Amino acid sequence: MDKVKSKNGVPIRLNNERWLHITEEHSEMAGYYYEILEIVNAPEAIYEGNTGELLATREIEPGKHLIVVYKELDNEDGFIITAFLTRKIKQLERRVKLWPR
Repeated sequence: MDKVKSKNGVPIRLNNERWLHITEEHSEMAGYYYEILEIVNAPEAIYEGNTGELLATREIEPGKHLIVVYKELDNEDGFIITAFLTRKIKQLERRVKLWPR
């Protein structure tokens, strides 16, 4: 299990169970383990989710974005829920942008 700090300074963990979920649901994500962690730590933008989760994003190649969905439980703990690739960034940009403002 690896951890990184979010923009809010909260340790966010990526455990084996979540990594298996990500790669089983989105097989194209298999080579993006370290990028997922890096995007939580240093995203281009963070958007508000529907139920308290956060969506960190970064463009990884022209027109293609990696989205990492994670939750901060408190100031001491958080975890990655899932991650996926998308070209539909306009849908994400309709959400409330939390960072940068």
